Amino acid sequence: MEYRNHTDALEFLLLGLTHYPQVQPLIFSLFLSMYLVIILGNLLIILAVSSESQLHTPMYFFLSNLSFTDICVSTTVIPKMLANIEAQNQSITYVGCLTQIGFVPVFCLFENFLLAVMAYDRYVAICHPLMYMVVMNPRLCGLLILLSLFLSIVDALLLSLMMLQLSFCKDLEIPHFFCELAQVLKLTCSDTLINNILIYFVAILFGGVPLSGIIFSYTQIVSSVLRMPSARGKFKAFSTCGSHLSVVSLFYGTGLGVYIVSALTNSSGNTALASVMYTVVPQMLNPFIYSLRNRDMKGALRNLIRRGSFL
Repeated sequence: MEYRNHTDALEFLLLGLTHYPQVQPLIFSLFLSMYLVIILGNLLIILAVSSESQLHTPMYFFLSNLSFTDICVSTTVIPKMLANIEAQNQSITYVGCLTQIGFVPVFCLFENFLLAVMAYDRYVAICHPLMYMVVMNPRLCGLLILLSLFLSIVDALLLSLMMLQLSFCKDLEIPHFFCELAQVLKLTCSDTLINNILIYFVAILFGGVPLSGIIFSYTQIVSSVLRMPSARGKFKAFSTCGSHLSVVSLFYGTGLGVYIVSALTNSSGNTALASVMYTVVPQMLNPFIYSLRNRDMKGALRNLIRRGSFL
């Protein structure tokens, strides 16, 4: 097998969505539309939260960070894919590929931590309502965001640095529409044992711990709500968690779906389509979930649009 160590001259081919050449214009239009919806929807959430004083609470502070993260995830992968389709050239440079390998885990892990922090926020609000503003003070909220971002960056940086030690073979075709770490590792001629161990360690630690925190928080929430005497109080408590639960189910459900598809099928086309589910679909649907299920957010969006129409 031929080795290629001159990383500055390396070029990878992103072949994930090129199996259907006759529908490339349709794929371009579809992903461009989805990207615009992601940008517009999440930007509206951020503007609504920042412009409405009644939304200056920990829950909406975390939501605005979630929307910003969704914009970043999609921007890391979709524009390059659209440029390749438009130019009918599926190549990506080594530096570009390494950039995607670094930034996609940063934002995906950050979103993972954010969902856990938002679950903790709901736990404190429902189980300890009298202590809510004391516990979820601005200093703690900022610290949770910074800690989550720091851990995400450190992990992604470590994964990227490990990639720099690898040599690649002659065949540099990636069956995805972006440089996914697991797929790129399959193209190397070097020993990837340490890389794979690191990936599994990160998945278990930085994926399992936040998920366990979410499960624990909602276990306590359900237990507390069931002890409430009035049906109205129960409904109100559960309604404040509905949007977050929907986003959590979408995020982890799509991730699990990608894992199952990758494990059960050898079709690169199916694997590429499955990867769309966790890099595009949740980012597009999250603004709709929060805007349609949350009365305060709907009111803030209406006020924002009304003010914009008079400009």
